Amino acid sequence: MIERYTRPEMGGIWTIENRYRKWLDVELAVCEALCENGQIPAEDFGIIRERAGFDVQRIEEIERETQHDVIAFLTNMAEFVGPSARFIHEGLTSSDVLDTSLGLLLVEASDILLRDMDNLLAVLKRRAFEFKDTVQMGRSHGIHAEPITFGLKIAVWYSEMRRNRERLEQARESIRVGKVSGSVGTFANVAPAVEEAVCAKLGLMPAEVSTQIIQRDRHAHFFTTLALIGCSIEKIATEIRLLQHTEIHEVEEFFAAGQKGSSSMPHKRNPISSENLSGLARLLRANALASMENVPLWHERDISHSSVERVIAPDSTILLDYMLNRLTRVLDRLTVLPEKMLRNMEVTGNLFFSQQVLLALVEKGISREDAYRIVQRNAMTVWEKGGELSRELKTDPDVSGRLSPEEIDALFDLKYHLKNVDAIFTRVFGPEGRGN
Repeated sequence: MIERYTRPEMGGIWTIENRYRKWLDVELAVCEALCENGQIPAEDFGIIRERAGFDVQRIEEIERETQHDVIAFLTNMAEFVGPSARFIHEGLTSSDVLDTSLGLLLVEASDILLRDMDNLLAVLKRRAFEFKDTVQMGRSHGIHAEPITFGLKIAVWYSEMRRNRERLEQARESIRVGKVSGSVGTFANVAPAVEEAVCAKLGLMPAEVSTQIIQRDRHAHFFTTLALIGCSIEKIATEIRLLQHTEIHEVEEFFAAGQKGSSSMPHKRNPISSENLSGLARLLRANALASMENVPLWHERDISHSSVERVIAPDSTILLDYMLNRLTRVLDRLTVLPEKMLRNMEVTGNLFFSQQVLLALVEKGISREDAYRIVQRNAMTVWEKGGELSRELKTDPDVSGRLSPEEIDALFDLKYHLKNVDAIFTRVFGPEGRGN
């Protein structure tokens, strides 16, 4: 069963309420660690834990005066807590809260994306096995090359997406980091042990070393990983678009009853979902570039990265969530036309068997250069005038003098090309990839 895309789940991570909730989680974790360390009286921490809260509208009202979001948040938090609020944010700088909470948000988003990828991988695996033996023409440079199966094409996509999932897990670890090291990362007003305790409470790792911020190579790793996943989505979408060309028409996106393809041409059935995915992948790449621009900041920190991340963090995660779910639906309902695949294989007069003939002539003692010339000469005749390659070969004395008609016919066997499909599936899917 495919988990359907629901925007509020990912979008909910990036609401202003959830953002402030994460700030509150960080501040409370720091207060708890300081209490355990004897720096905040237990009675005061109890009051902080019990009363701590925030009001979004009130924060916005305060921020209009202070022009500083964290100060506005802390001021409002103090209104909830009362006198014990003097211990809140003790020894911290704003980025201790902002960067640590950003790590929490990105981990939350990553977990949704990983689940999305599991759904996609499940559909890719099912359809790969469904079309494991569905013969299709392989193409290079857009030209007929040698036969494959459509299942092999999907197995390539599956393997790539599995690598992408591993990359996303690594990127999740890269940004699963917090810092509570103060204004320039020197722990002048808060001990390293406090940072370690806070990160442990929040499920994060403490940064080995930080300035005022967590270093942005980590975030660039994350956003470039999202962009790379987008590239793979576009790769699949582009292939679907190509294979849905009228002249090829080997697959097509599901077309629902009542759906319309064009305002002017009633016959149209367009690969709109795949085209949509190809376009959206460009946004992920653009955001990845922006994340890389965030790496070289001034000295121990400037604020140029902050505005960028407020856009690309929600945009890229929400966007990839949408893209993964949309591609999963496209592949789950993709219409595959095996008969058209076979018909398309026939249009070149079996030219795709040319390599078998080349190798057979070499085995008969002809040099590779001469064998290539002989086979190419016959292939070009079929290419330009039509006909069928085996018939041309049988009338060529350079070939018939070496190969009997029966030997030539034996070279035109599809099983030759597909004999290792099971072995490839075993490599990709393990023992279950073997033939039945």
